[in-house]
Amino acid sequence: MKLIDSIARQSNAIAALRRDIHAHPELCFQELRTADIVAQKLTDWGIPIHRGLGTTGVVGSVKAGTSSRAIGLRADMDALPMQERNTFAHASTVPGKMHACGHDGHTAMLLAAAQYLATHRDFDGTVYLIFQPAEEGGGGAREMIKDGLFDKFTMEAVFGLHNWPGMPTGHFAASAGPVMASSNEFRITIQGKGGHAAMPHNALDPVPVACQLVQAFQTIISRNVKPIDAAVISVTMIHAGEATNVIPNTVELQGTARTFSLAVLDLIEQRMREMTGQLCAAFGMKADFAFKRNYPPTINSAAEAEFCRQVMADIVGADQVQAQEPTMGAEDFSYMLQAKPGCYAFIANGDGDHRAIGHGGGPCMLHNPSYDFNDALLPLGATYWVRLAERWLQTQKQ
Repeated sequence: MKLIDSIARQSNAIAALRRDIHAHPELCFQELRTADIVAQKLTDWGIPIHRGLGTTGVVGSVKAGTSSRAIGLRADMDALPMQERNTFAHASTVPGKMHACGHDGHTAMLLAAAQYLATHRDFDGTVYLIFQPAEEGGGGAREMIKDGLFDKFTMEAVFGLHNWPGMPTGHFAASAGPVMASSNEFRITIQGKGGHAAMPHNALDPVPVACQLVQAFQTIISRNVKPIDAAVISVTMIHAGEATNVIPNTVELQGTARTFSLAVLDLIEQRMREMTGQLCAAFGMKADFAFKRNYPPTINSAAEAEFCRQVMADIVGADQVQAQEPTMGAEDFSYMLQAKPGCYAFIANGDGDHRAIGHGGGPCMLHNPSYDFNDALLPLGATYWVRLAERWLQTQKQ
């Protein structure tokens, strides 16, 4: 493993910074303390900053040489609204908030890379350091773009990195094409006519209609979507009724639909809407159908994914660079990849053995109250960021 020596020597300081951020988690668009830390560190290292994109976003600009070429590196800063079960020294000090996805580590890795890039500047061009708010459901990437991220900071490509539990420490994964799914929500209200449960003939019972609709949705996956196209429809909430002897007036269904392509998503939304209207009409009822598109699929461009794999192989060896298995989880870096070529890669977080005494009883998985970022990744991730930026600005053509 070819770590940058000066970054490796500062691993304890980087870890202390990461643990401080972990102990003070902030939710989407509320990352004031974290953004202040980021801004102060960058300023201390002589890196000009721009604040306020996407409410709390921070962008640092490291320039060297005379080239107008530029690359963007992105880290997310926000935490999740969940209670941490860990009791080690750096556990969350804020009830109901936790860094359960490793954004504290992502921020620390990019800061470590920023310090090295500012000190050495062994490249010709500009490295934009993008510290993004509100990945966890707030669409912070989209909001930064709306506020002019790519207009104010012209860059050829943009790159992201996320820790991935379950992969052996020291490994990376990157692949071309879809690597994370789109995230979408639906809410359906079936409007029947309530009545006494002992006299259903006097009512229009929406409950059996809802049951049929839940099952019918699965035929969209099995009979409308091509078998080689991955997609998921999950009804996760059914709300109806207040008493055992009363047929309710309405039933509400909520859930999520996920795909790796917008064409498949269009098909699913159309078929769900048709099925809802037609099935309810067959039983003499009406329905309100709402389908909300959240994050689009995260799709890596081929050239950039291969470039990342080469950089990773130079650091850890080709045998420790894996293919990226697509996941139905979603990521708002997808918005950046819609605007610019780039690659969203994984860095292995291990199996949880790194956690100190005092961790919770659950597995060290993302969005789990027993999760903790593996500090052993900090110098490796920072090295990757530095080598990626240096190599890109040395070898890529405009």
